[in-house]
Amino acid sequence: MREIFDSTIERFFQDTVDTEQVLLAEKDGWNGTLWTSLDELGFTYAMVAESAGGAGASWSDLCGVARLAGSYALPLPLCESIFVNYLLCKCDIAPLTGVLSFAAKSELRLDGDKLNGVLHDVPWGRYTQHIIAVVPKDDCNHLVVLSREQIKIRKEACNVAGEARDSFVVENISPVFCAVLPAPISSNVLMQGGAMLRSAQMAGAMHKAMTISHEYASERVQFGRPIGSFQAIQHQLAQMAEHVSASVIAAEAGFSASSDTIDVLGVCTAKICTSEAAGVGASIAHAVHGAIGFTHEHPLHLLTRRLWSWRSEFGSETYWAKQLGDAVCKHGADNFWPAVTAGHFDTV
Repeated sequence: MREIFDSTIERFFQDTVDTEQVLLAEKDGWNGTLWTSLDELGFTYAMVAESAGGAGASWSDLCGVARLAGSYALPLPLCESIFVNYLLCKCDIAPLTGVLSFAAKSELRLDGDKLNGVLHDVPWGRYTQHIIAVVPKDDCNHLVVLSREQIKIRKEACNVAGEARDSFVVENISPVFCAVLPAPISSNVLMQGGAMLRSAQMAGAMHKAMTISHEYASERVQFGRPIGSFQAIQHQLAQMAEHVSASVIAAEAGFSASSDTIDVLGVCTAKICTSEAAGVGASIAHAVHGAIGFTHEHPLHLLTRRLWSWRSEFGSETYWAKQLGDAVCKHGADNFWPAVTAGHFDTV
């Protein structure tokens, strides 16, 4: 199934997602024509069960899609929409169509059947049809679905890449849907899922930035020979390749280890690894390109600005390092290696 997903989405991106389309989305805030074309492929239902009209894909099947979305600097919430429908399916809620997103950071409370509070940093919030969040109540965690029409924007904001990251006020609203999260799913599932998706997207973006850098280094001539023949440039590109390889492996491992629930150890390691590599990789790519990499028409900055943004979204490298450290301490020294090999670390 993964080969079909990867080849289908890559052909679509090759035909429709170029530098001009990404820049147009940044200028206008949203590329509705591109979203309509993408939505018609049906990928937002990829992880929905076949009985509910989806493809029944696993996390492992979707890693390539997330990496390709990062590689092409896709200015649309494809990954977010896939993840939302995955969680809805887990909670026995019918999948939704249209633009979907989620609030990993929120301050919500359920007063009876009414919802009040604030949603923070919702990816593509102002352009969505529905947003989901997790709310604790009566010793249970509830997944709530809100219609965009029900809530008010508290603050419109964008990350460094020009992608909308909005906050909302929720005042005495009855959710469109509300269901108890199944026991195996963590109350922190939105942060975990978001971190895993961003890890794969960063791995894809870094791989593309490395490819562009290698091509430029082989074509740019200085002092009578390509700059890629100079030892200093070769050293930088080799260092970048190390980080890219580690990031791809970490992201793939996190997706592969996740089945019915998200593998927490995989999320921690993937987000730590890719967030660290994002800064190093972006720095090297721009060092190789020089000033041209920052020009408006060049595709490199579309990737690096996303790397700089995504590395801190859904938990920074420091945040996940602390989560991993807390989990190691919780298991104790005697259980450290068994926990690593079994993948049974839990985080708060």
